[in-house]
Amino acid sequence: MQRVRLLQRMGTALRQRQRWLLISLLVVLHLALVSGAKSMIGLLCWLVNVGLFILWQPFIYAERKVDLSGLAVIALLLGCGAIWYGWWLLIVWVVILAALVGGRVMFIDHRPTRIFYLVGFAYLLAALLFWLVPQVVPQALLNGPALDREFAWGMPLFLLVMTLLPLSRESDRPGGAMVDLFYSLFIFLLIAVLVLGSLAFMLLRQAGYFEAVINTLVSIAVLLLLIGWTWNTRPGYTGIDVFFSRYLLSIGLPFEHWLHRLTTLASDENEPEKFLSQALAAMLDLPWVDGGHWIAGGRQGAFGNESRHRQEFPGQPLQLTLYTRHKLSPALVWHFHLLAQLANEHYVAKLRARELQQVSYLRAIHETGARLTHDVKNLLQSIDGLCYLAQTVQGQDGERLELLLQRQLPQISQRLQQTLAKLQKPQSEIGGMLPAAMWWRIQQQRHAGSPIRFVADEIDPQAMLPTTLFDSVADNLLQNALLKRQLETTLQIRVTLAVDASLLRVCDDGSAISDTVLGDLLQAPVASESGLGIGLYHAARQAASNGYRLVVASNVPGQVCFELRRSEPGDEPVAAAG
Repeated sequence: MQRVRLLQRMGTALRQRQRWLLISLLVVLHLALVSGAKSMIGLLCWLVNVGLFILWQPFIYAERKVDLSGLAVIALLLGCGAIWYGWWLLIVWVVILAALVGGRVMFIDHRPTRIFYLVGFAYLLAALLFWLVPQVVPQALLNGPALDREFAWGMPLFLLVMTLLPLSRESDRPGGAMVDLFYSLFIFLLIAVLVLGSLAFMLLRQAGYFEAVINTLVSIAVLLLLIGWTWNTRPGYTGIDVFFSRYLLSIGLPFEHWLHRLTTLASDENEPEKFLSQALAAMLDLPWVDGGHWIAGGRQGAFGNESRHRQEFPGQPLQLTLYTRHKLSPALVWHFHLLAQLANEHYVAKLRARELQQVSYLRAIHETGARLTHDVKNLLQSIDGLCYLAQTVQGQDGERLELLLQRQLPQISQRLQQTLAKLQKPQSEIGGMLPAAMWWRIQQQRHAGSPIRFVADEIDPQAMLPTTLFDSVADNLLQNALLKRQLETTLQIRVTLAVDASLLRVCDDGSAISDTVLGDLLQAPVASESGLGIGLYHAARQAASNGYRLVVASNVPGQVCFELRRSEPGDEPVAAAG
């Protein structure tokens, strides 16, 4: 166990120092090359080299735990490598390493770091041309001097130079140096063409090895010069770079990490400006970005530092400017444009969510005020009725008026207190439960002397009903019926209450409700000449929130009825309750 922990600590220390990890990899590779392809020491050095490569490679996190299937795959690859270990395996291995090291050089602006990787690439290329390929070429075709001793003792000077070069902090940390898969593949193909082209020249033209290498290098140089000349777009000619820009989706993993960060912030942060600031600041984790500046509406912010390479991404409402470490290629511009659009869409969505929240708040205030205004209007109508009776009563009817006032004024005062309590706490329902028989008697007393007929069988003494709901619904329905009676003087109004208080029914024998009004009745505010036109709408919403349904039970001339009934499990929800 102690040995395992010691090895883990050594691996972690090397992983955190990319310079020494790559130098160690090249040193062990040099020992494997010098030891030869047929020696056991060379095989052991190659196995150690594979382990160092696993720590150095940028594709899979070295801290990731490997399951049994992963261990089986690694063991299978190492077993196959041990079986077929030889010069050709070492050639392929060195070509892969050279391609990965060369792929890191493309996006490094720090000069000492760039030279560091160029020296490592030069060592691998020299090992391939001066040591490995001559081992598989027949001796008769090697028409130049042998360079075995020079390579064995001279090439370590390359590794010594690498130890003296200072690396940037970002490149010396795990994952600090990015590897572009496209450029690595391109370098791999170039080196493969160099090796195979040299062998082809040797076989077809019977040339010596070094002559074949020079001919192949000249051919590749001419081909690259031709490609470079036709690459850029010129007037009257579309460069072939347009076609190669289709590798856009092979940029790598940094964008995926930023997208994951974006979705996490979108779910955690509700404030649009804070979300946008944190999401754009997270772009500093991308290996291309030094800083940026953004403007969204009346807000603006900045992150990171400015650099000489600047790229603007205009949009509405987000306008983003990024400062990058090098000039962005068309592929990266397209990627960053997509990221800016994603951040902009999330920002707009959060702005709309905040506006919707404010609209909901204003709507709640409006509905509460409209509902309370309607309650106050009903109370004023009750007070107007009492005042009218007080002015018209004479003689012996004074005692009846006094008794009526004694009954009605405390009820009106109580309802005003409830209305005031609703205004102070609009989200709470004030009232509670009341025995149905007592509520029925209060309604009869409240409307004594009015042309309203109360009809009910013997009400169950145990029956209870929500006072606030039934008061609001009864007031709205009866006041509307009384206003209708002012136009139809012979109108008769009848109120019925079920025995168990599960149904309240208000009917009149007047004209039917018009189809235009009936379409929105109980589901939206309707036009009204005598009020706000929202009394029944709020009554229906209040009924739905208390487990009841307010419906138009009948709408024919001579039989217009409204019912407040207790909801059953099979009933369809009222639209106004939404």
